[in-house]
Amino acid sequence: MIITPGIIDAVILVGSLGLFCGLVLSIAAHYLSIRENPQIEEILNLLPNANCGACGYTTCRDYAKAISTGAESASLCKMGGPETAQKIAAYMGIESPVEERKVAVVLCAGDDSAAKRKFLYNGIADCAAANLIGGGDKVCPYGCLGLGTCDRVCPVGAIEITSARLAVVYPEKCIGCGLCVSACPRHLIKLVPADRTIHVLCSSRETGAQVREKCSVGCIGCTLCTKITDAIKMDGALAIVDYDKPLTDEAVILKCPQHTIQKRIGMMAQKP
Repeated sequence: MIITPGIIDAVILVGSLGLFCGLVLSIAAHYLSIRENPQIEEILNLLPNANCGACGYTTCRDYAKAISTGAESASLCKMGGPETAQKIAAYMGIESPVEERKVAVVLCAGDDSAAKRKFLYNGIADCAAANLIGGGDKVCPYGCLGLGTCDRVCPVGAIEITSARLAVVYPEKCIGCGLCVSACPRHLIKLVPADRTIHVLCSSRETGAQVREKCSVGCIGCTLCTKITDAIKMDGALAIVDYDKPLTDEAVILKCPQHTIQKRIGMMAQKP
């Protein structure tokens, strides 16, 4: 191959243009680039980096960015809890609001030994899917289907589906993220103050006679519990706990003829 002066000139020209363009781009990147707020990395180091989504953001970095701009408070990280919130607040020089710790509770005690089923469901192991098939296989239209939709969204393994197909929450592990509350198609899960341990484990809105036919531990609306404490009130035919009021009198547990009112305080006590 014969290299002519014209080819050499062309190579030099192209090389010079490439070098010039590269230099311009390098200078532009240096002066025009948007530098990330260094606070983001510092905040990120204080977060658990679990990317669980419980704060409402997809990743911990996204949440850290929101904190750095003042768009969010430092108390949204459920997994990190108050300790993490205080560390971030101290770093940012802001006040960290003291929030009451809340945990989830499944307001149903109707497992396979107590609640009747109307057919054998053999479909997708998902409560939302089962609920679309004839309203689920449980006769009670308000009962826990026990197929683990809530369990699968829990980022800390605080929910277990028992062998009798009932979801139970271990309060000592629960971080109160609320993901299970949103996931339950029957809206049976509620976030309550962590120091409340006595619950009415039923969500049925049916009459006492209807409940008796379908579940041996369902609330029949007898009102006996409401005569003992004002922390339990009637909502139609269903007794419900007013979690804004303290409830420590265990007489309500003994008085309940259906054993619907139960005390659940920890992992061993939770298992039915």
